Parts: sequence; structure tokens; C-alpha cells
Amino acid sequence: MNHLDLNITNHLPKITKSYCDKVINIRSFYNRDSSIESFKEQIIEKKNNYNDDFRTILNEFLTKQYSLIKNKSVQIKQINYLKDKNTFTVTTGHQLNLFTGPLYFLYKIIDTIKICNELKKKFPNNKFIPIYWMASEDHDFEEINFFKTLHKKFQWNINSSGKVGELKTNSLEKVLKEIKLFFGNKSLNSKKIIDLFENSYLKHKNLSKATFQLVNELFGCHGLLILNTDSKRFKEIFIDDFIDEIKHQTCYNEVIKSNEKLRELEYKPQVNPRKINIFYCHKNSRDRIINNGKGFKIDNKSLIFSEDEIVEEVKKFPEKFSPNVLIRTIFQEKILPNLAYVGGGSEIAYWLQLKNYFKKRKITFPILKIRTSVLIVKTKKIKNCKKLGISLSDLFQDYDQLSNYYIKKISKNSFDLSKMKNILNHNFDELFEISKKIDKSFLGALKAQQKKQIKGLENLEKRLIKAEKISKKDKLISLKKIQDELFPNKNLQEREINFSEFFVDYGEEFLDLIYDNIDPFNKKFTIIII
Repeated sequence: MNHLDLNITNHLPKITKSYCDKVINIRSFYNRDSSIESFKEQIIEKKNNYNDDFRTILNEFLTKQYSLIKNKSVQIKQINYLKDKNTFTVTTGHQLNLFTGPLYFLYKIIDTIKICNELKKKFPNNKFIPIYWMASEDHDFEEINFFKTLHKKFQWNINSSGKVGELKTNSLEKVLKEIKLFFGNKSLNSKKIIDLFENSYLKHKNLSKATFQLVNELFGCHGLLILNTDSKRFKEIFIDDFIDEIKHQTCYNEVIKSNEKLRELEYKPQVNPRKINIFYCHKNSRDRIINNGKGFKIDNKSLIFSEDEIVEEVKKFPEKFSPNVLIRTIFQEKILPNLAYVGGGSEIAYWLQLKNYFKKRKITFPILKIRTSVLIVKTKKIKNCKKLGISLSDLFQDYDQLSNYYIKKISKNSFDLSKMKNILNHNFDELFEISKKIDKSFLGALKAQQKKQIKGLENLEKRLIKAEKISKKDKLISLKKIQDELFPNKNLQEREINFSEFFVDYGEEFLDLIYDNIDPFNKKFTIIII
């Protein structure tokens, strides 16, 4: 295992990078940093600022939710711990990606579990429960309806509206057939992939239940609790917050202020809030609520409420109201005795817009923990890299940069004409001095000639490299093949490839390997060699 700079590909939003680097000018946008030492004060603050009555609701809801799950002794123990005032959670949330979607879905959950393990060692008088918060109320079906291996994209093609968690899964029979055809039934691991998909999706009626089954199968043994809060029981807790959003638009007002401060500091806000950041769910649809000056209109519907009517609707039917990405953060932190949230770079960026909103709603702002980034490399690829004389860190460049770097590295010829450029610039400096003394009108012509000759040298440099590339064509083909496999679609592997790509060869050993090698408190990009 190796570690590289976390932002080696410059993939992190600027503000997330500043947060990781503890840049002082954004200190006011978060509560505490993500070091393990910060959890001591976070525990105290959350304990003093959490409604312990919610523990009973969590216990009862989760007990019912896990009632149909087999082999749940670990979960039942964790659920019972939640009744204790000295028990806290660490949470990650994610969309219900088909068959977990890209690899980083797994990394977020493993980070969450392992943070809890470290906290148990550091603070033995408390208990810490990892939570996966299911984004069952999301409606961006196109973002979640597929998963990919290196050579195949599996896609669920149906017409979709409303909450994705309620989508019926019986139409996934076609995807199952494609999985069987692609992975075959020749190995035990292939059969496990097929069984895992079939048991999760074809034996559960909707996407929420299927995802619950799948994630529990993968991580239940580590004590992970999976929470689907799309429930009247939880929405009742949030009635006052829904009403505040409708009547006072506190989220909008506070986030706009934060965004203005961020722009002053030359950071681009990740999310721009809407005036009203909740949806209304009606007849299998989830639509925006818009204050049009005459009342509260449900987007794409003929429904219009007066302020009194929509407030009454919230009180009677809170389950019809659904938080968007910004309000969800408050919903989560109000319900759970939560200490930290584990998210990707873009998630951390929008959480950093929300501290003022949390303060206004008198809810403790969580510690923000950026998830681990991982590149999985097969041993054979390491040997291929050594054979070509390159390092893994070299491969993080885009291919044009990489190929130029590689040709210059292996060639016996020198393509660096910097020395000639310096001599040329020095000669022109002398000509400029002469021109100033004789006739300054020559300066423009001299500058144009200087630019032309420098450009000529640069073009010559490019042609020399191009000629050398032709002579080293075979090596460059091998180089590109390695890079394309490790960075499919010119993207980070963790954002493109599904765990099945490796599970088919290594089985549960693959899951154990990434679990053992992820360290949530190591702020580096992790390379795992298998």
C-alpha cells in the first residue's frame, strides 16, 4: 500500500482543499476540524444539545426495520445501545445506486465504520454506531440507474418519477440476465455476484428495501446500521423545521449570507439555495414548493395552498414533505445523536455553506470528514509500470502530459530547447537596448520578431517529441493501456468502476482488503495493490 497527495488530480473543490489544509480564512465555516482529538469536545456539545427522547424513536423504528433481517444479532445490540445517552453516531449518506454504483460508495461506508472503531479506542466510556443514511427520497434516477465494470455498463431503463426509493424492482429481471451472461456461472465468485444481485433486487419489492438488503449483506457484520427516514414517524420530529422553511426561508437567508462571504474569499459556493428547500410528495411525484406571491404552488401541479393551508398540511401529513440536499443535513443532525458526517469533496463543500443555518436552528454542526480516496492496482500492473520505468503517481497526469513526460524521460535525445530560448531572449534584450538609443519605433517590430522566433523553437520542440513518439509507439501503446485501465473514461477509478470488477476475481477477500487498508484519519490518497 502506498499513499499520495490527497488532491493529486486537483479533483477537490477549492474550499474542501482549504478545509483539509486548515486554511485559517475558512475557520468560521465549520465547528471543529476532523482530527480524532476534536471529538472530545464534539461529544460534550452533542450530548448537551440533543433531545434524548429521539433515542426511543430511533430504537423502535430500527427494531421494526430490522425485524425481517436474518442474522441480525450485531444490529440488535447496536440498536439497543442507541437508547444509552453515552452512545453517539457517525453518519454517511448516499444515493441508492444500482448494485452500489461506483467504488467510492463502499469507501464512504468503510470510513464511517472505522471512525467508530477508532473512537471506541479513544473514548472507551462511550459507544459509537456507524450509520448509512439512505437517500430514499432522491428523485435523480439517471444518476443511480447503472453500474459499470471496465468492459460493460449495466443499466436499468424504466420511466421514473417521484422518490427513487419507491421504484418497483421487478423490472430488473433484464439487468439480472445481462449480469448472468457477462459474469457467467463458472466460478464461485461469479455465482456470488449473481446471487447477491438477485437476492437483493428481485426478492425485494422496491429500491429502498433492495438497497437495505444489499448494504446489510456487505457491511452488516461490522455493525453498520442502515436508516431509511422516509417515514411519518421521523417527519413528525421535523414539523417545526418544515414550517420554518415555508414561513421564514431560514435556509435560504442564512446560506445566501454564507455564499456572499465565500465569494469575498474567492471561493465558489457548491450549491445555491432555493427560496423554499423542500418538496411536496403527491401521487408518486416529488415537486418543488414555490411561493408565487399569491400562495404556495406545487410545481408541475395545479395544487396551490395559502400559507395557513400549507402549514396545516405539514401538521397533518408531514410525510408528504421531503427535504432537499440542504435541508436534509438539518433533518439528519436533529434526529441522530451524530458527531460527524463522512462525505466526498463536493459534499464537504456544501456542508461548509451551512454552519450559520445550523446555528439559527440551534442544532450542533457535525465534524466533517472527507472520505478516503483509493486506487486499486493489480500486481501485474505494478510490474508493467516497472518495466516501462514509470511510477503510479506519474499516471495521474492527463495522457498528453504523461506521454510527453515519458518520451523525455526515456529518450537519449534532448528535447529541451530552454537554453536556446534563453540565448535568443538575451540577444533580443541587447537589440532592445540598441533600438532605444537609435530609434524606439523599432521596438514593436523587434518584439514581434522575438515572439515569432520563440514560437518557432517551441514548434520545433513539439515536432521533435512527435517524431520520437512515433519511434516509441509500442511503449506508448502499453503506457496508454495501463492508464486507461486505472483511469477509465479519464476519470478516477473510484468514480467509474463497480466492486464486482474485483469481486469476480477475489471474492470476499477483496472487501476485506479494502476494509483493512482504509485509514480514515490518514489524509492521503490510498493505493491498494492486489
